[in-house]
Amino acid sequence: MKAAARGSARANRLHHTNATKTACLAEGRQGRTAARRCGPAQRKEMVTALRAAMTEAPERSPSPSRVDLRDEGSPTANGLFTNTNPECRRVVPTAKQMEGKTTTVKVVYVVLEAQYQASLSEAVEKLNNRDAVTSGGVGVEIVGYLLEELRDAKNYEEFKKDVETANVFIGSLIFIEELADKVIDAVQPQRERLDACLVFPSMPAVMRLNKLGSFSMAQLGQSKSVISSFMKKKKQQGSGGFEEAMLKLVRTLPSVLKYLPSDKAQDARNFMLSLQYWLGGSAENLENFLLTIAKAYVPEASKLASVQIAEPVVFPDAGIWHPIAPTMYEDLKEYLNWYDTRRDMKFEKDAPVVGLVLQRTHLVTGDEAHYAATVMDFEARGAKVIPIFAGGLDFSGPCKKFFFNPLNMSKSYVDCVVSLTGFALVGGPARQDHPKAIETLKSLNVPYMVSLPLVFQTTEEWSDSSLGLHPVQVALQVALPELDGGLEPIIFSGRDSRTGKSHALHDRIEAVCDRAIKWAELRKKQVRDKKVCITVFSFPPDKGNVGTAAYLNVFGSIYKVLKGLQDEGYDVGALPETDKELMEFVLNDTEARFNSEDLNVAYKMSVPEYKKLCLYQEALEENWGPAPGTLNTNGEDLLVFGKEFGNVFIGVQPTFGYEGDPMRLLFSKSASPHHGFAAYYTFVEHVFKADAVLHFGTHGSLEFMPGKQVGMSDGCYPDSLIGSIPNLYYYAANNPSEATIAKRRSYANTMSYLTPPAENAGLYKGLKELSELVASYQGLKSSNRGIAIVNSIVDKAIQCNLDRDVALPECDAKEITEEERDTVVGSVYKKLIEIESRLLPCGLHVIGCPPSAEEAVATLVNIASIDRPEVEPPILGLPQILAKSVNRDIEEIYRLSDKGNLDDVNLLQDITMACREAVTEFVNESVAKDGRIDVAFVDILGKLSGAKEDPWVRALNKTAFKNANKEEMEKVFNYLNFCLQQVVKDNELDSLMQALRGEYVEPGPGGDPIRNPDVLPTGKNIHALDPQSIPTSAAVQSAQVVVERLIERQKLDNGGAYPETIALVLWGTDNIKTYGESLAQVMLMVGVRPKPDALGRVNKLELIPLEELGRPRIDVVVNCSGVFRDLFVNQMNLLDRAIKLAAEQDEPPEMNFVRKHAIEQAEELGVSVRQAATRIFSNASGSYSSNVNLAVENSSWNDEAQLQDMYLSRKSFAFDSDTPGAGMAESADIFKSALKTVDVTFQNLDSSEISLTDVSHYFDSDPTNLVEGLREDGKKPASFIADTTTANAQVRTLSETVRLDARTKLLNPKWYEGMLSSGYEGAREIQKRLTNTLGWSATSGQVDNWVYEDTNATFMEDEEMRNRLMETNPSSFRKMVATMLEANGRGYWDTSEENLDRLRQLYQEVEDKIEGVE
Repeated sequence: MKAAARGSARANRLHHTNATKTACLAEGRQGRTAARRCGPAQRKEMVTALRAAMTEAPERSPSPSRVDLRDEGSPTANGLFTNTNPECRRVVPTAKQMEGKTTTVKVVYVVLEAQYQASLSEAVEKLNNRDAVTSGGVGVEIVGYLLEELRDAKNYEEFKKDVETANVFIGSLIFIEELADKVIDAVQPQRERLDACLVFPSMPAVMRLNKLGSFSMAQLGQSKSVISSFMKKKKQQGSGGFEEAMLKLVRTLPSVLKYLPSDKAQDARNFMLSLQYWLGGSAENLENFLLTIAKAYVPEASKLASVQIAEPVVFPDAGIWHPIAPTMYEDLKEYLNWYDTRRDMKFEKDAPVVGLVLQRTHLVTGDEAHYAATVMDFEARGAKVIPIFAGGLDFSGPCKKFFFNPLNMSKSYVDCVVSLTGFALVGGPARQDHPKAIETLKSLNVPYMVSLPLVFQTTEEWSDSSLGLHPVQVALQVALPELDGGLEPIIFSGRDSRTGKSHALHDRIEAVCDRAIKWAELRKKQVRDKKVCITVFSFPPDKGNVGTAAYLNVFGSIYKVLKGLQDEGYDVGALPETDKELMEFVLNDTEARFNSEDLNVAYKMSVPEYKKLCLYQEALEENWGPAPGTLNTNGEDLLVFGKEFGNVFIGVQPTFGYEGDPMRLLFSKSASPHHGFAAYYTFVEHVFKADAVLHFGTHGSLEFMPGKQVGMSDGCYPDSLIGSIPNLYYYAANNPSEATIAKRRSYANTMSYLTPPAENAGLYKGLKELSELVASYQGLKSSNRGIAIVNSIVDKAIQCNLDRDVALPECDAKEITEEERDTVVGSVYKKLIEIESRLLPCGLHVIGCPPSAEEAVATLVNIASIDRPEVEPPILGLPQILAKSVNRDIEEIYRLSDKGNLDDVNLLQDITMACREAVTEFVNESVAKDGRIDVAFVDILGKLSGAKEDPWVRALNKTAFKNANKEEMEKVFNYLNFCLQQVVKDNELDSLMQALRGEYVEPGPGGDPIRNPDVLPTGKNIHALDPQSIPTSAAVQSAQVVVERLIERQKLDNGGAYPETIALVLWGTDNIKTYGESLAQVMLMVGVRPKPDALGRVNKLELIPLEELGRPRIDVVVNCSGVFRDLFVNQMNLLDRAIKLAAEQDEPPEMNFVRKHAIEQAEELGVSVRQAATRIFSNASGSYSSNVNLAVENSSWNDEAQLQDMYLSRKSFAFDSDTPGAGMAESADIFKSALKTVDVTFQNLDSSEISLTDVSHYFDSDPTNLVEGLREDGKKPASFIADTTTANAQVRTLSETVRLDARTKLLNPKWYEGMLSSGYEGAREIQKRLTNTLGWSATSGQVDNWVYEDTNATFMEDEEMRNRLMETNPSSFRKMVATMLEANGRGYWDTSEENLDRLRQLYQEVEDKIEGVE
């Protein structure tokens, strides 16, 4: 998508020559001097003129080293992320320069980033321009490679040839292991021959290449040398990793060298001197560096002995830099003395102060044009700046030294910090110390933004890429800073493909400056004057859906927030009495909530006003025609829906606009916002003039609008829409993946909210009676009544539709043995326990309302059930401790109970009940009178532990487990005590208030609080995880269990035959919560094991031999969600490599189904076997979901074939690890060909809050019916769901899981009454579960008739229930009635004519009510 107005200017900007730019910068310096003499208005004009001079430079004439990167829609011609040519870094002395000289020294270097390129080239040119005497008769040839370029086979071959003829090799910051291995493979064989080999901070294996005379690091990490032990010690103490340790070594050099023999000391001294020259970075330092090495180690350069070489010019390790300052400052007061007496600038008295964090290497190498442009832009907008730098990669010290008020060191001097390094605050690409960074940022307590320079791509490559930022840079410079609480990963500088120099991307710098100043102003502005926009969502755009958000009572929460704002002093106007009244104000009047067209209109925007204020509106016309279009309009004006309360505007975000149009859903590869959507955000920013926007709940459409995945340009819609408004976003704590998309694409500070407390589903109606029968059998099984009770159990189980879940005898119970009768009862009992103990979130959460004690119990029981070897001290789960107390192992009990062994089913139930009792007793000790948990009580409880009988001891004394290990129990309950405090802390409102005050919101992981209690307390700025850290070894172990159970289950149902192909889905959030379990499942299916590199990053693979695997390699078809694709590109690369590795093994086809199918497909499609083994699919870049869910939610589909076409057209984009820079390429033929071989479709459920019918994503990604249509034999594949929500992982069929879901949620009074207690929103939740159930019928046909029949009995036949739904949310009730009729009409539900007549009558009644017909 191109924002037309900006296109041409940007294209010009991208192509300006370095020469012109240097001239412009020189001009800029004169201009800035002139600017000092003028006032703010003239100054701003001058800055604009300077910028124009830099922008409108003429295009560079083509040069042989410049590659046209715009290759047929692919970002680079070679399919990689960068296509720059290393030849542009080759400098060879000319014949004229070599006159009178006898020796040419060849130097080859490899660096991570390009900032050394220009100063090294300049240094070599200076050397070569010396005469024969002052050069010692030496000329220098140099060639440099950027680490990323070595992925290209041609470049790598050239690199090896260059190293073979080199005298000196230099490497720096080589921290990507697969490329580090390539460097080692090329340099190691030449190491002895090379005159010198210098490697500065890099991975240990590369550092071992170092060789200067007798100085070597070959034993690094192994020997006990002074230097290596010093490095180790520093690494343990400090946190800036290797670079920091090296710097400290340079500083303490004299004390280290005195321990070394003199010859070794000289070589070690030369290494340290070289490091000082290198870190000095200027052309002068690098020239002397090359002379020093040649003089000491290149035998042919003997004439250099007479040449005097200057010592390194030393720059401060840390300090303050400013482009027009006379010097670098090492003291804040001195800097401020200079700054405040400048004549070129006059700032307002309360001007915002922005702290900038810079990389020292850019300053010393003279590659600082992008920093200068950023400083100028901030100042032109009236902000003061303090640009600091540090030599290592630990910026916590300089932040403390330079960002606090020199007169009051406990108070921050800056109002916002913007890091321009892209790195984590402490530690660069190798090791980070996030706790240290968070501690520093908490003490500063200001917003923290991390902007990025392009490192691995040139400006053109980034500009043309649909992916945006290079995945390695996303992992190092987006994901890692997020763990510090960094916000807004906006790219502010590009890189010239020829010179390697950084240049300013002015429109992006404007965005950074505007947004940083807006954050800073939140600290300055009076509370009563601050304006806040609260944005709610309406999805799907049916009536009755305004205020949709996962697990959240939206209007109840907004009311709580408004009360909080009122208490803080915000002007919230005349606040309604209740949240219900508030809702009716926003929805206009009681009737309006039933029709989104009648929502309260807050503003009518005329088309001329819209065109004037919305700069990108022309770009929307391609999709939507000229404004005002057809959505959110009365035909003349664009309508903004919502209601103002004083300085707070509650607005309704318009919908995507595609929902009701099946043909658009089918054909659109991606969407664009419609005019109504653009008008909404235009109103918020330019008319209402919000100081901040709060997006309320998970989730809206803004962050899913088209554009680059990460690192957006001004032509990407999320960037255009959010403009300069600080974006706060309440996001469900259990959804870190989509929260991360919101963070990266809409620049949101995502604050977590708790999901509703979980409760056990319990039993009801017939299931309860069945449970009573089982209990009576246990007491009477040996009496003459035992057989009769078994017959009653079988009849009741059939009545409860359990006959498809449990194997029931078809004969009378007296005809089977007592052991068989026990197994029947045991299997029924196991099923009942499974239903009863299933966790479900009851009701909806209200922001700022922590759970009551009773509500916390089920969550704590589940936290206590998991073994936690990773915590300190390691903890055994309660079930394991209790099992051991009766001399059993919990895994064995699980296994036998799963088989229906009655004694083990009973024992497992006893263990479960004892766990609940113990935790309940423990929680009851800490309850205040109102049933809420008293945090003070919990603290006291911790202190009293041991002073009286522990509550859990009391509980267990009544059971068979009274001898449980006291020490282990204490460890568990100490941990639970900590968890309980976290559960009940209430930070959700506080975090919002902090953010609105312009303060730092502490970061924390998102995920499932049961698996990872660090998610608590909520109110944290959610982050995901380091994408290169998964799958963990624990995740691989868990995955192994599931893969074995899945294969066994399929063999059982398939006559002992192995499945040849399994189609499965990878979700972003699931892999964050489980640390990559489903990722590991894919690798294990094909028989490959993931391995970590030396820094613990998982990017290596190991083939599992067939003998060890003990089964065939199973083929896979992997469908990655759009969110997974955005967050885990590196892991998609790993998966594709794993599958292709399996396909290329020379093994018998019956033992390697990956290879078998790839060979068949290669022949069928006329491609290579490697290409035919493509198995990693997703949407096109920037597009999400198959849209099947939208079609089902809006009933806008004709037949199942249409849904399947949607899935195929949107999900058939493949990832190829051989051309990772090409993004997702359409590969429909390979996709269909792979799906034809599928025997099993498979998905994972990993947390109790989200099951198959809770969200539409699961059926949206289900290809079961599609596969049946594609298979040549027309056979329906088996469908399985792995449930790892409890310690005892289960693999069930899809239909079993749908039945379990229906029994525990939709048809369970405990669940639906909990929902109805939340009123309007709860009724919608019930309707949503029913719609999603229909979705499963449509994509898989795996929903039993009785599910619809019982739904009809529960909600439609019961008059009282009908009336409640009709009163609570008539629109949602109408949708339920329509869904029941649709299920019958589409052949998914067979029922009586009487039922259908009642439904038709009901539909008419509810329609009349909505239309206001009496």
